[in-house]
Amino acid sequence: MSEATHLTCEFSDNGLVQQLVGPHNENLTRLEQRLDVVLHNRGNTVTVEGSPEKAARAQTALKQLYKRLTEGLPVEMGDVDGVARLAQGTSQDNAADLSIRTRKRHIAARSPAQGTYLQVLQDFELVFALGPAGTGKTYMAVAKAVALKLAGTVDRIVLSRPAVEAGERLGFLPGDMREKVDPYLRPLYDALHDMLPGDYVAKLLLSGEIEVAPLAFMRGRTLANAFIILDEAQNTTPMQMKMALTRMGEGSHMVITGDLSQVDLPRGTKSGLEDALETLDKVKGIGRVAFTHRDVVRHDLVTRIVEAYDKRDAQLGKDHLGKNRE
Repeated sequence: MSEATHLTCEFSDNGLVQQLVGPHNENLTRLEQRLDVVLHNRGNTVTVEGSPEKAARAQTALKQLYKRLTEGLPVEMGDVDGVARLAQGTSQDNAADLSIRTRKRHIAARSPAQGTYLQVLQDFELVFALGPAGTGKTYMAVAKAVALKLAGTVDRIVLSRPAVEAGERLGFLPGDMREKVDPYLRPLYDALHDMLPGDYVAKLLLSGEIEVAPLAFMRGRTLANAFIILDEAQNTTPMQMKMALTRMGEGSHMVITGDLSQVDLPRGTKSGLEDALETLDKVKGIGRVAFTHRDVVRHDLVTRIVEAYDKRDAQLGKDHLGKNRE
């Protein structure tokens, strides 16, 4: 067993150090729990005690949190959890330096896979992001879309999901068209409102610079200079996925997100997301990122819930609910 080592982190601004440690040292306590170290604060100094490897990780996490404070950004418990995850990853330096700025949010990676995702979003015009809920697949894609719209890189944002629960037979639902589709698209609206002031979102929706629509509405269109996000893509058919992918026009970006363990298609229908991944496996210029339960950035309990379901499905070797995974 490695002997304990002691490292010292000295910071120049005492006021920021108080924000760093948090009320009643709650941020330090959280890092201790996450990284298996002992932390002590005195004045503008934080000392770290633990194995050499764990102490180095904690030192990295403290420096990243302090850097965030020097940039005028808050340090919340989610940020503490994020730097702890990054410190335990293999590419924390690159991940920590990547971020997306919108009018209301500064979105930084909170897991090594999110750091990879930010890099892939920067490097590729077409990206597939796979994994369970809570990993930030859609949220970070919306953030990237908003950032590029604000920068003038794209002219509009198109957000879409297959309304599979209604079989895309939207005419049978009550209300006008917006009332029909809103329940399926609410997560996308929520992400937009996290990034931009509500009145600005309303203005862009009214002008068509942001379009939120079910997948069926994309047929027959070519979307140039747009950022297109297809969410819940596991619920597309192969024909729908081909249609969506071929909507890309000049100057466009597209992100396809989905979770192949949550397919809601009729039994015997192959997921268009699975089909696309197989068909496009050798095609160059496509970015791919895979998230796991370890990348869930919601409540700790969500991570454990996702992990439990993954273990159950692995043991059964098939979807326990009998939904199509063939």
